Amino acid sequence: VDACGAKTLAEYTRADALTYRDYLIAKGLVGSSVSRVISSIRAIFNFAISEYALDLKNPFVGMCFDKSAGVSKRLPIPIDDIIKVQHLCRTIDDDLRWLVALISDTGMRLAEGAGLLKSDIILDGDIPHISLKPHPWRSLKTSGSQRDIPLVGASLWAAQRLSEAFPDSAYAFPRYNRKDITNSNSASAALNKWLHHYVPKGCTMHSFRHSMRDRLRAVECPSDIIDQIGGWATEGVGHSYGSGYELDVSAKWMRLVPQK
Repeated sequence: VDACGAKTLAEYTRADALTYRDYLIAKGLVGSSVSRVISSIRAIFNFAISEYALDLKNPFVGMCFDKSAGVSKRLPIPIDDIIKVQHLCRTIDDDLRWLVALISDTGMRLAEGAGLLKSDIILDGDIPHISLKPHPWRSLKTSGSQRDIPLVGASLWAAQRLSEAFPDSAYAFPRYNRKDITNSNSASAALNKWLHHYVPKGCTMHSFRHSMRDRLRAVECPSDIIDQIGGWATEGVGHSYGSGYELDVSAKWMRLVPQK
């Protein structure tokens, strides 16, 4: 509305779509963010056109822009720095460091970890693991993001500490779940502010996720198992069939990742 005015769907033109694209770029959004916004608007137009049998062309189809513009390369954290950070987490031993440690050896997204319930942390049985599922206060990025993640090394230590903490809360991290939505932005700001003192320039909490992929590759873990552990989309039609690998298979490869 700010860029093109309030109109009916039929009144929006290709010129309006291009104006809106340029408006987003002028606001400083990186290419990937522009792509997400345009994709959402395109989907809304497609739904309305289909649902109401409108004789319209979607003005947001086939738009051109540089999706990589302004996007910084996300760097993995070197293993020596991961180990250093994990030692610091054990020394400081508070809930912020438990979240860092939990992510460091699982490769979870920050929001995934921050929005956990304590009941999502399964420590009894043969294979300690996180049962990652969507919650009303914290959705998951994709359907493939729902998964079981074996707990090893620093992540197992953090999970054990969390199981004993916050007896009056069902949340693993109550400070980030005080309302009806997980405040992952607050978690990101606090943890990245602390982390940047101990990792190379350009590395963030999300870098643990990239590092986990590299660490699993280093022990020659098959790519589809890596994708299942991290909740990454696996390419190819065949990968959409079946229910994936059992937890013990993922755990076998996670245990091979060097922890010290």
